[in-house]
Amino acid sequence: MKKDTKLSAALHIILHMAEVDGPMTSDRLARAMRTNPVVVRRMMAGLRERGFVTSEKGHGGGWKLNCDLKTTSLGDIYSALGSPDCIALTHRDENTSCLVELAVNVALKSAFEEAEALLFARFDEVMLADLSDDFHTRFAALKQGGTPHDESKSVS
Repeated sequence: MKKDTKLSAALHIILHMAEVDGPMTSDRLARAMRTNPVVVRRMMAGLRERGFVTSEKGHGGGWKLNCDLKTTSLGDIYSALGSPDCIALTHRDENTSCLVELAVNVALKSAFEEAEALLFARFDEVMLADLSDDFHTRFAALKQGGTPHDESKSVS
């Protein structure tokens, strides 16, 4: 099963953009993400439509962050990306006459809905500034001889 990394990639790009004054080209962002510039442009389209980023063409142009990290949540970015499926699990057959399968479907539907509700509520609680603060804390620790991969300093 292929995992959807759009949200993670978009957040990664946004945090890189937050560290730079001025526009960043799709090529530069693609290098940071180790991907193709076309992938970056495709992802940025939804963010631009929602006003989270702007783009300028020509020499000196590129993508520019256009949102306040303190008031923009993970949920906002998730929505701008088209709200991709978060849970890849689903029913085997939604239109079944099998009573066993109907019982399974009811149980799974309820569990999936509860899990998604918790996940989306959490997305709305975490602001982009929280991710930026976490990055800066990790960067400072690395400069002082620590490790940037310390999971105990995760976003709260």
